[in-house]
Amino acid sequence: MVVWDLLGRRSTLRILWELKGEPLTFRALQAACETNSSLLNTRLAELRELGLVEHSGEGYDLTPEGVKLKAALMPVSDWASHWKPPRL
Repeated sequence: MVVWDLLGRRSTLRILWELKGEPLTFRALQAACETNSSLLNTRLAELRELGLVEHSGEGYDLTPEGVKLKAALMPVSDWASHWKPPRL
C-alpha cells in the first residue's frame, strides 16, 4: 500500500507530527524535524503530491486528508507512549 511506503520513509512521520498547529515555514519545519533541507524538500513534495500537506503564504500545514491521517495514527502514538520495549 502506498501509505505504508510513504510513512516508512525517513522523516515522514516526524513532518506530519510537527504540523500539529499553526502553519510552519520551511525553516521552522526543518528545525522542528531536525533534518536537512534536501530531505525535507523531497518529503514535502511527496506529501503535497498525495494531498496530505499544503503550502500557503503562512507556511506548510496539513490538508483535511492529512488531518484524517494524523487522527488515524493517534492510536499508535497512544500505544507507543505506554509501551516498554524489552531489554535486548
